[in-house]
Amino acid sequence: MLPAVVKLCCGISYPHLRSMAGLQRTVVAVIGQEITHLQRSEQIQHHMRKLVGLNYYEPKPEDVKSVPAKEDQLFYIQQGQEGMRKALNILEEKDGWKIEITQSNGDVISSKVMPGARKVFRLEAVLEASPDELYNLLFVRLEEMPQWNPSIQHIKVLKHVGPETIVTHEVSSETAGNLIGQRDFLSVRHSSKQKSCIYLGGATIQLESFPPQAGFVRAEDGPTCIIIKPLDKNSRRSHITWLLNMDVKGWLPKSIVNQALPQAQLDFTRHLRRRLTASATLG
Repeated sequence: MLPAVVKLCCGISYPHLRSMAGLQRTVVAVIGQEITHLQRSEQIQHHMRKLVGLNYYEPKPEDVKSVPAKEDQLFYIQQGQEGMRKALNILEEKDGWKIEITQSNGDVISSKVMPGARKVFRLEAVLEASPDELYNLLFVRLEEMPQWNPSIQHIKVLKHVGPETIVTHEVSSETAGNLIGQRDFLSVRHSSKQKSCIYLGGATIQLESFPPQAGFVRAEDGPTCIIIKPLDKNSRRSHITWLLNMDVKGWLPKSIVNQALPQAQLDFTRHLRRRLTASATLG
């Protein structure tokens, strides 16, 4: 999703956290550790894994045939498909999910603790848009996202690998009071349409030609995905399920990260709704 989709949104401010005793000393220490991390950060080696079967999502033959069978192009396609499969595997697991936030508009965020004690977050929401309209905003017109989502400063498609796989670079916005700080992301994103459903998946990728940028901590996003389903055959309303799975890197306390990420999902969904409302008004 979007990675853009997401990640989406590390520029989160939490004024209420400042009232906690000793937070000022914690923030100063975190900033110092972040600077040290930036100075010493190294690229992480990435090892491709063999694709595993998953009934929930079945790649179409044209996913691979849409581009010439060059080694680098197949690499990106396989990475995108593998990220999609892994994300859907996580969503298929019914046990271990705990409700974190329930909104009055019906949005629900749940979390699950993964091996290594990292949390992933699942947002479920209903949006006033068709699946195709959401696909257009979240994948086809991805580079326009900073125009309506202030949490993203920049997003650029670096490579188009056929119509359903892209490689992107994204930078989150820097906001006052942001305890997480600016992050950048290098991701491969894959999309697939299966009957009436649309799947948007993403995963971190490492490229020697695009190393971590000076002044940023490179976070890792994924495997992640957004599932878009129509509420019914004739409706322009869609149900979305968004798995946010992110390692923000750096030296931040897990308590801060685990509050920032679900809030990022709520903020992203709020900005998306405003964008959809504006489109409906203009239309």
